[in-house]
Amino acid sequence: MDKGKAVMGSGRRWAVDFTDNSTSHSSRDIPDPPGFTRASQEQDDSAVSKQKKDAEANWKSQKAWEVAQAPFKNLFMMAFMMWMAGSTVHLFSIGITFSALLQPVNALRTVGKVFEPYKDNKVDLLGPKLVFIALNLVGLGFGVWKLNTLGLLPTHVSDWVSSLPPPQEVEYCGGGIPLN
Repeated sequence: MDKGKAVMGSGRRWAVDFTDNSTSHSSRDIPDPPGFTRASQEQDDSAVSKQKKDAEANWKSQKAWEVAQAPFKNLFMMAFMMWMAGSTVHLFSIGITFSALLQPVNALRTVGKVFEPYKDNKVDLLGPKLVFIALNLVGLGFGVWKLNTLGLLPTHVSDWVSSLPPPQEVEYCGGGIPLN
């Protein structure tokens, strides 16, 4: 079959067969021009691929640090919301407080999943994970502080009065003789 001719017997009207069945020399049989060697091109390709891998590792490291610092932005917003909720116990302030407690707890539970896309042999994730955990613990501390300001934490002795035994009587008083 001639090169580039349409294949009529295959059932497709516009199909073209590009296979080369001729006995002509292939591009591998042609010698390289002076000053060009294929080995140098392969070395350049390996250097470029190494640069791409290094660039990808740097990108992953940068993105991991961005994810690690994301809770810092949330801290200011949550602190402002808790300040706006006030220090009286009502539905809005309790909702904001429990939101401030649950968000860091859920984030701490999923630390591994958060940093999963950035795993690489060249990327050290220990620092970003520690920063992420520390910032979420600070957020959890804000929530506990708000619980304390609302008076919902049992931090005073009067909060435990029901579990204390009644005090022993020190004095006894009895009936006396009336003085007339």
